[in-house]
Amino acid sequence: MTVSYTLKVANAQFGGFSKLLFRWKGSIYKLLYKEFIVFVMLYTMLSITYRRLLTEEQKRVYVKVAQYCNRSTDLIPMSFVLGFYVTLIVNRWWAQYTSIPLPDQLMCVISSTVHGKDEKGRILRRSLIRYANLSSVLILRSVSTRVLKRFPTMDHLVDAGFMTQEERKKFESLHSDFNKYWIPCVWFTNLAAQARRDGRVRDDVALRLLIDELNLYRAKCSMLFHYDWISIPLVYTQVVTIAVYSFFAFCVIGRQFLEPLDPEQDQDRDLDLYVPLTTLLQFFFYAGWLKVAEQIINPFGEDDDDFETNKLIDRNLQVSLLSVDDMYQNLPPTGKDKYWNESTAQPPYTIATAAETLKPSFLGSTFDMRMSDDPEQSQPVEPSPSLPRMHTPLLNRFLTAAASPAVSLKNFGRSNRAHLHLLRLRGEGGFPSPNPRHSEDPESVGRIDEEETEDEASEPPTPGTRLKVPSQLEASRGPQRENPQIQVRQPSNESIDIDQSAA
Repeated sequence: MTVSYTLKVANAQFGGFSKLLFRWKGSIYKLLYKEFIVFVMLYTMLSITYRRLLTEEQKRVYVKVAQYCNRSTDLIPMSFVLGFYVTLIVNRWWAQYTSIPLPDQLMCVISSTVHGKDEKGRILRRSLIRYANLSSVLILRSVSTRVLKRFPTMDHLVDAGFMTQEERKKFESLHSDFNKYWIPCVWFTNLAAQARRDGRVRDDVALRLLIDELNLYRAKCSMLFHYDWISIPLVYTQVVTIAVYSFFAFCVIGRQFLEPLDPEQDQDRDLDLYVPLTTLLQFFFYAGWLKVAEQIINPFGEDDDDFETNKLIDRNLQVSLLSVDDMYQNLPPTGKDKYWNESTAQPPYTIATAAETLKPSFLGSTFDMRMSDDPEQSQPVEPSPSLPRMHTPLLNRFLTAAASPAVSLKNFGRSNRAHLHLLRLRGEGGFPSPNPRHSEDPESVGRIDEEETEDEASEPPTPGTRLKVPSQLEASRGPQRENPQIQVRQPSNESIDIDQSAA
């Protein structure tokens, strides 16, 4: 029977796990004690041989061999190999358990969609759920040694009531080279379709729901079959087993107490312990890890912690027949509940749990956060375009840095006057400086202004127009550099005549 200790660890207490160390059934001691005895006997025999039977020259040779074996143990990645392998086994073990078909959802759908209080309706519901249970027994019989020992032949299934003699003849008359656990599922679908034609299933939506639940049930049966068929690759299991056994073969030789080769080093030698505690613990951990994987790699056997498949079969058949037969439209009378006239329902507490009523309800992690007492901090603020725009430090660097030759006003197009206007406003003080502590670079301002004047000079000038640097920018640059000025004079009549004659 599966070993369950959940109640023992329901509450964390002093020595809670320590009490579990003295159990025998399902324990690591029961799994490992034979291998542990063999390892201790081999170590003891080799230790006696080294201490009592070898000559001095032979001891020298043995010391070199032992040192070599001790160094070789570091080359075997035991933690990585075993850790990954056991993780894979545990995930597969739990996935196999969740793949065991349970009829709970299917029996609820049958009880609600297949109608009829007469004998025919009762036979119909019981036959449907019996076919589902028969399918699960057939697949468990194929993968579990316990179930196979319980139902070794088809006659045992007939005697147990999972199928009738006529159904057995029909089952055996269908020849197939593969597992025929799916045949009862096909019987289920045909019987459900017949119930729809007879009006026992009243609409196609109910029939669809019934077939969908059966497909989920059949899919779990199929997964059990595939888990049994497709195992973890044998080469991986062999690699892990060879790694563990070779590691401890080196430990038997290399972890022996060794006398120093040089008599002068006699003071620096290790303490002579006849019982190698650390080595035995290491064997207990690594070999026990391998035994855990060995036990749960196939949880459908007869180990202490393997799945109780026979108990599951008994439970599934009993509750499913009870659900579709005795409980069909057998409802208790409905009425006003105890809290009918109460706005907030509060079930009573016992004296043992009365302290829980003093605990406040959890309303959120920020519910008790202290806010500022200043009322101005809680006043709402509406966004206004007149407020100064906030810039990040990275944007300030771009706005205050010197203009790059690659980023020129000419690159934006001659017709894009918005950029020129933006730069002009910024130079004239139209926008507040994002960083008032740092003044603008005079060289960058002059470079931008030069590009602006060149771009404006390329357009056809208007007579009498004079372009110059704004006074604000001129004052900001100071006396370090003379501001460039461009004067555009009105063309004379002679130059106009010359241009017309050339045209």
